[in-house]
Amino acid sequence: MKLLNLHPGDTAFVVLDANKERLESITLTDGPVEGRLSSQLGPFPERTLLYGHVWTGGPDVVIRYYEARYQGGERVPICAVARESQGGLTKQEGSRPGVAVIEDVYAVIAIVDAFR
Repeated sequence: MKLLNLHPGDTAFVVLDANKERLESITLTDGPVEGRLSSQLGPFPERTLLYGHVWTGGPDVVIRYYEARYQGGERVPICAVARESQGGLTKQEGSRPGVAVIEDVYAVIAIVDAFR
């Protein structure tokens, strides 16, 4: 991360799932996800694609982004987690197992030194 001039705690805004960008709320399922930066993050400009994984099993949704794709096509490893202002991503009540409805398509991602 140091080579990218990214440090734990660096943040940016993100569209959680780039395929559902125009919706008011989104439904996420366990598995891979493709997000998109909606603000710059270190060397990555707005609209950079992010690749990660979604877990919906706990009280909150967990999204970890592990790769960013420069506009030229090169993929670079990163460690970033999606968050709301108070912590995890809150599921709406009534979300089924393996599926989570989230109120907003936008969130903040934070760079971390490792996934735990």
